[in-house]
Amino acid sequence: MKHLSATPSSVSARRRQVLRLGAAGAAMGVLGAPGVLLAQSGPKIRIGYWPIAAGLPFYSAIELGYFKEAGLDVEPLKFAGAQQVMEAVLSGRADGTANGTGSANIAIGEIAQPGTFKIFCSNPSNVKHVLDEVIVPVASPAKVMADLKGKRIASGPGIQNVTLAKTILERGGATGATVVELPIGQHVAALAAGQVDGAYTLEPTGTIGRMNGTTKVLEAGVIAKYVLGDPMAPWFGGSASLSSDFIKKNPEAAKKFVAAYGKGVTYVRTKATEARQYLKGYTPIEGALTGEVPLAAYTMYNEFTPADVAHFQKFFDLFSEKGIFSSRLMVDSMLYKG
Repeated sequence: MKHLSATPSSVSARRRQVLRLGAAGAAMGVLGAPGVLLAQSGPKIRIGYWPIAAGLPFYSAIELGYFKEAGLDVEPLKFAGAQQVMEAVLSGRADGTANGTGSANIAIGEIAQPGTFKIFCSNPSNVKHVLDEVIVPVASPAKVMADLKGKRIASGPGIQNVTLAKTILERGGATGATVVELPIGQHVAALAAGQVDGAYTLEPTGTIGRMNGTTKVLEAGVIAKYVLGDPMAPWFGGSASLSSDFIKKNPEAAKKFVAAYGKGVTYVRTKATEARQYLKGYTPIEGALTGEVPLAAYTMYNEFTPADVAHFQKFFDLFSEKGIFSSRLMVDSMLYKG
């Protein structure tokens, strides 16, 4: 077999060709081919969520590719409770929280490590924009909250859920009721099995129980009514946040993330019917049931009015009054400033 020797000129030509191809390949990696999204660069952004309907803007932004369009690598982390989401941020295992994560849980983390959390979106709910509710078995004779006197009532896990459950039962006249912590996905089954007599819960739980014929809503928008004193008042019960550490280390990525998340909020606001499909896979609700779930409202960091902040503060102050917060925490200090 005849071996061809490489002349200096041919080596040089091939080297130039390789360099050209390498440069082209690098450009393609950054710019993408026609019709291809920009390559993701920068840090992985780990966002904790728990499977309730209020996280819909986050679920939508992931599924619609809003984060990828912004060149962001976002990883959703599912947790059984809001307290676990908060603890993941404190420990550095997550960089932020999705909507639906309890605002009081986030506040407890903020008190433990001041300056950690910056809230950029909250999900207010009330009797019109339903997230919170008390449900009972479909055959329950209970008509009003006071009918739950002395009964066993489930709540989601964590200090926010338990404190709110006890407060609404007390203020609703259900004296002597016992609050039992249960993962939110078990509320309907526990009611159907007779393990509890009622549940302070969050959507989509009430919809699931109603649609499968096992539970009914005793009262919705209970926090606005019993804690804030007005059924139409906005209860900022859940919030999306980023850690200050992440924002400081990755200011541009943080801005892009908040903007892309905001696109998810706009999508849910303007196309709620279409958006509901993204509850599937992130919450226990699927198929046609997604069209039945009531949705919370959403307020971005630059949309808060003084009245909103006052309602938010009243919610936080309940936890100070109950001794859950070791000191009064001012909401305004936790709001993302952009």
